[in-house]
Amino acid sequence: MKRLLSMIAAAAVITGLLASVAMAGTMLTYANFPPATTFPCVQMEHWKGEVEKRTGGDVMVQTFPGSTLLGAKNMLRGVQTGQADIGCISTAYYPGVFPVISALNLPVAFTSTEVASMVMWDIFQKYQPKEFDKVKVLTMFTSAPSQVMSKKPVKTLADLNGLELRASGSILKILANLGAQGVGMPMSQTPEALQKGVVKGLVSSYDVLKDMNFAEICRYETVTNLPVYPFAIIMNKAKWDSLPADTKKVLDELGREQAQWTGKYLDDYTSEALQWSKDKYQVEVFTLTDAEHAEIKAKGAELVDAWKEGVTKAGLDADAVLADMMALKQKYEAELGK
Repeated sequence: MKRLLSMIAAAAVITGLLASVAMAGTMLTYANFPPATTFPCVQMEHWKGEVEKRTGGDVMVQTFPGSTLLGAKNMLRGVQTGQADIGCISTAYYPGVFPVISALNLPVAFTSTEVASMVMWDIFQKYQPKEFDKVKVLTMFTSAPSQVMSKKPVKTLADLNGLELRASGSILKILANLGAQGVGMPMSQTPEALQKGVVKGLVSSYDVLKDMNFAEICRYETVTNLPVYPFAIIMNKAKWDSLPADTKKVLDELGREQAQWTGKYLDDYTSEALQWSKDKYQVEVFTLTDAEHAEIKAKGAELVDAWKEGVTKAGLDADAVLADMMALKQKYEAELGK
């Protein structure tokens, strides 16, 4: 009932806004699924501000964070059918649907969100994968690299043996290969699971130490640089086609810029969240050896093989995509000093 009332309220807001701007210009609705304070929604508000400024107010954007218009798993379909003009999708919620972009979710040890986001954008631009043919892609970015946050110290990979850790997607397989007990569950259930001892920690990016106050119970953090998760901002194709040429130009010019802005923002924020955790809860941070990082990569090799199979079925050269991704990773790490 609560969910229904939220949707009804959102619909009423949209109707009122569309009526008020009908004579003034274009109104775009933008749906997002995480809470308003999280990085996908922070970038959404930044993008909204830039669009409205650069179009001189001819285009206005009404944002709907926190699944108030569309949730994570119905975002793609909702944008395709016009329930929202624009939406943020996490490609991990659609297994097998986005084979090319899923390359970014492989265990290749990204250490910077800015680098990963720039690589993602360039891979998309070069290959223009058919998986996005039914929508217009406005920008792309990734989550920050995934790290271990736990109630007991994980100083070496051996300390992962038998440790119950909340995780999701490809990371569950990597944890299993490393001897840990990966537990798949929504992030919203994780605080209770930690309190009850169902899990002894989690694998995610360091922003959640502050955003969800996980630093209070997970006092030990281990830099593992496990996979990032790709996100894409998509627009209804018919809505895009209806826009004036000058508006399309503004939105297109924002694509790469927004990818880099979001990556840098998240790099800065995860550093801030980790420092906040040290100051408030005196968390300890452990780093692995080069040999241990190499072992993580080796234990994820089967994920790379499975990804290659999917990309090959999609009619693309998987080795070429992977080689391009690694070359771009090296390029941006050198250029950005990360």
